[in-house]
Amino acid sequence: MSDSEEESQDRQLKIVVLGDGASGKTSLATCFAQETFGKRYKQTIGLDFFLRRITLPGNLNVTLQIWDIGGQTIGGKMLDKYIYGAQGVLLVYDITNYQSFENLEDWYTVVKKVSEESETQPLVALVGNKSKLLLLIYVWYSLLAVVDRMFVFPLTPNIYVE
Repeated sequence: MSDSEEESQDRQLKIVVLGDGASGKTSLATCFAQETFGKRYKQTIGLDFFLRRITLPGNLNVTLQIWDIGGQTIGGKMLDKYIYGAQGVLLVYDITNYQSFENLEDWYTVVKKVSEESETQPLVALVGNKSKLLLLIYVWYSLLAVVDRMFVFPLTPNIYVE
């Protein structure tokens, strides 16, 4: 193979996106790979694939294979096969859902187990998703606080609420 042929070839990296269902994994993958954002939730069954070609400094062409794994596969028989050979893992949680953060320990345990059995040790990154929802929650609670101050009814010992 000549130097020019080798320079024009893409290097491929497998990136696996893991986390609980409805944590926004598919939206994240779609937004990155296709530069679009879907507004409707559609549960991923099994897995979806996305590709994104990028050029890194030094004119290095890289094709990212993004494996979007359905959140319901945590106990599935295929999960270790999906993770195997990955160079990168994104552990995604919904910042408005604490349980999705707690469950990352289970996802990471599977990644660690697969990594020990494989020659590839993936880089693992933690991704807190749905930050816009957190802003909406903050605005909502701020609005409630304003409304609460506008309609303050003093309670006295003579008033009972049942």
